[in-house]
Amino acid sequence: MHCYSCHAEIDLDGRPSRKDTCPQCAAYLHCCRNCRFYDVHAHHQCREPQAEFVQDKEFGNLCDCFEVATVAPTKSFDRAAEARKKLEELFKK
Repeated sequence: MHCYSCHAEIDLDGRPSRKDTCPQCAAYLHCCRNCRFYDVHAHHQCREPQAEFVQDKEFGNLCDCFEVATVAPTKSFDRAAEARKKLEELFKK
């Protein structure tokens, strides 16, 4: 699996537990951001309709629907942050 935060490749036997963390950056491994159902565009940011709502997507949780993402996570595109950056650049002069 890969860590959502630092993108480090992590070798685990089976599914990570709620308290397992990345050895490089200490981010939780059993969290929404590392799950194959995580989708920023889906309702509650989860494509699994049976999953319960999880407030903090980066904190270790007990979700029974959790499955390790098979594709390395990519840095998410934050439209608001991009817009703020462009606005700040506009008024720097």
